[in-house]
Amino acid sequence: MLNFLVIDKIIKDALVEDMPYGDVTTQLLIPQESISSAVFLSKENGILCGIDVAKRVFEILDSNIKFEKLKTDGDYIQKGNVLAKIQGNTRAILMGERLALNLLQRMSGIATFTNMLAQKIKGYKATVTDTRKTIPLLRMLDKYAVFVGGGKNHRYSLSDAVLIKDNHIKAVGSITEAVKRAKENVPHTMKVEVEVRNMQEFEEALLSGADIIMLDHFTVDEMKKAVEKAKGRVLIEASGNINIDNIEEIAKTGVDIISVGSITHSVKSLDISLDFVD
Repeated sequence: MLNFLVIDKIIKDALVEDMPYGDVTTQLLIPQESISSAVFLSKENGILCGIDVAKRVFEILDSNIKFEKLKTDGDYIQKGNVLAKIQGNTRAILMGERLALNLLQRMSGIATFTNMLAQKIKGYKATVTDTRKTIPLLRMLDKYAVFVGGGKNHRYSLSDAVLIKDNHIKAVGSITEAVKRAKENVPHTMKVEVEVRNMQEFEEALLSGADIIMLDHFTVDEMKKAVEKAKGRVLIEASGNINIDNIEEIAKTGVDIISVGSITHSVKSLDISLDFVD
């Protein structure tokens, strides 16, 4: 799922942002030939994600870098665990430190929170999925982290699937007409999903021939009614204000998919440090 042709560009662009004219402090203090060793250290418990991305940051800065992974993506890590050892050009390590940590901490935070949600609904048929509420240009990394954490990915982009939302419906005139237009032109490999805000819209979407219906901010009782009415004819997705405290109750309604925007838009990064060692 990680395309390093894309990731290398992300890293290079981020390095330019961080040091457009070089790293003044490092270049003034550190001899060009200096070699150092360092470790990535976990400061709290969680799910590791992004270790290969962090490794690539340093490889781009120093092609001779030695990066030994002691943990891999998906591993449960505990406070005090050494995640990787690194040895190479001191300047390169210092220049790449912040970017590598930013990516590693964010991805691990997403994977950790996703895993918490997934564990909450283990045993139910519902799956946790993400949304497009990702950091611009980091979507591949964000969604990979969701997958590593035990979630599934919603559409990657506007090009991947038909998702008819409230403003599409207002622009077209009705759910029925919107689905009709989509079905007439959509490729046979692509599903048509409709977002609905109440039971009346749900019933119209069900009759329209939609493949997936997203229940936006439905109550738990409304979700149950929607699942009963659908009788397995369409996939039902729950969305809106879903969190660690209510996700199990929502899974109990029988919905198929639970999309959680906060997985990526409000994630708390996992605390990881990079420390120089003798």
